[in-house]
Amino acid sequence: MRSLFRILLLTMALLGAGMARAEYTARPMTGVSLDTALSDAQKLAEARPGAQVLRIEGKSMLPFFGEGSVVVVKKIDAAKLRPGMVVVYTNRFGETVAHRLVTTTVEGWIAKGYNNAKADSTRVNAANLIGVVYATFHSSGHFASVDLANLAKAIPAALAAPAR
Repeated sequence: MRSLFRILLLTMALLGAGMARAEYTARPMTGVSLDTALSDAQKLAEARPGAQVLRIEGKSMLPFFGEGSVVVVKKIDAAKLRPGMVVVYTNRFGETVAHRLVTTTVEGWIAKGYNNAKADSTRVNAANLIGVVYATFHSSGHFASVDLANLAKAIPAALAAPAR
């Protein structure tokens, strides 16, 4: 597992070498329909106690995930948080946000979207932490049918959006 993580980090570093983060405007895409990504994510979440599935809205976390991506979020003790982890939390505006942890302060963790110029104003702590992003499923962003699109609206969304 560690070697897979190292390979992933090396690949991301090589792909990002020489590119400014602001250049990432397109979302990761695959030929997989959004309903298939949601179904696959749900199967994984069912096998993990306390895990939940969320749709992603926004592009502040590109190239990691963006609009049309689906994440599986697993509960984690706030004491186990570390810099670089991607977490989902509720900000002071009541919005569910998926951003990366930067550093810790006495008030809690500072989170920031990968492509955001500034950090989020809400600190992540045990009271507002939903969990850590455990898995990401990319999709085409389109549904196989209109009926499925309506069902997907019932799945909560996490914002990968500008800092507030």
